[in-house]
Amino acid sequence: MKDSGVDGRIIELFRSGDGVVSGAALSRLLGVSRTAVWKHVKGLRASGYLIEAVPSKGYRLVSSPKVLTQLDLSAGLETKRVGSSIICLKETESTNKVAFTLAEEGAAEGTVVIADAQSAGKGRLGRIWLSPPGVNLYCSVVLRPAIAPMAACQLTFLSVVAVARAIESCTTLTPQIKWPNDILINGKKVAGLLNEMNAETEKVNFVVLGIGVNLNLDMASISESLLRHPATSLLQEGGVEVDRLAFTRALLVELDRLYDVFLAEGEAPVRAEWLERSAIKGRRVKVSQGEREFVGMVQGVDAFGALLVQLSDGKVETVLSGDVALV
Repeated sequence: MKDSGVDGRIIELFRSGDGVVSGAALSRLLGVSRTAVWKHVKGLRASGYLIEAVPSKGYRLVSSPKVLTQLDLSAGLETKRVGSSIICLKETESTNKVAFTLAEEGAAEGTVVIADAQSAGKGRLGRIWLSPPGVNLYCSVVLRPAIAPMAACQLTFLSVVAVARAIESCTTLTPQIKWPNDILINGKKVAGLLNEMNAETEKVNFVVLGIGVNLNLDMASISESLLRHPATSLLQEGGVEVDRLAFTRALLVELDRLYDVFLAEGEAPVRAEWLERSAIKGRRVKVSQGEREFVGMVQGVDAFGALLVQLSDGKVETVLSGDVALV
């Protein structure tokens, strides 16, 4: 559980109670005076929390700010590493860029950077990830695994599976994974992942896991000319607005659990779940690598995330990069 100070503990107590929490109870549980409790409540209100004073009973949290906040995300977050530090920004060029810089400056493992909007969101192969404010999740996580650089690509399994699990826990939708780093709902892209690494010859200094998920995006507001592939959002597919706070907390918990498994047992258990959720295993696909294209049957992925595609002559191609489309 992360310690986010008195403000964070107040938010946590509001959540864990049955609605109204008395000032006396807050004072006793926090170990501060009633006057201090009032000052913290006043500060939370100034930060956008709607806290109602109930006469003769205490305080009640009515609503949180519309944007994701460090206090809301950290309060009672049961993780070992992911979320050790959470930084929430109104807008930035790219959360990956911010997280990478922080990691170079020594940010702790598990540091999370979240933005309400991005002006230059980064996608795979230098593409742009559309990042309007107030509707989606744009976040990056710093990890420092003691692994060789060639094994860093295995961390893609973690972030993709974590997003799939979070979608299942917060909606009734069934996500599928498309190699190498996309999440599909009904065949349309709802999330993309982008990992970036800083390493030396024999060791990884850090990896930044970049995660973008279309939660409540109104697809009618996005010009199709800006979309390289069919895209969607959880709202569009499920017809119900997704709680961004609940989704983000679920994602951080799942990512932390999977990272724990990865550190203890290696990539095999996480890769197995990745394959179970794959949208293309056993399917015919067309692989495009610049001017080269070929068609084959997907056999799976190897331990380093390369796609294994069997051609008509029986030869198996190991695909390290490129675009893959179902035939």
